Amino acid sequence: MVLEHESDHDSRWAAIASIAAKIGCTPETLRLWVKRAERESGKIDGAAPDMNARLKALERENRDRGRRTRS
Repeated sequence: MVLEHESDHDSRWAAIASIAAKIGCTPETLRLWVKRAERESGKIDGAAPDMNARLKALERENRDRGRRTRS
């Protein structure tokens, strides 16, 4: 909704604030949802939060394997 109606407002924040009031959430929550949707659709750079968690788990696994190999 925010992306569809952004041009109807003076700024993205104005669109977010207006829509947040209508759907019953805080503007900051809606802003984060919009940012996540843009990230997941590839519209903006950055890994999705679940991808970040997976990457950290793989890095931890690699460190653990490296420690076991050296021991």
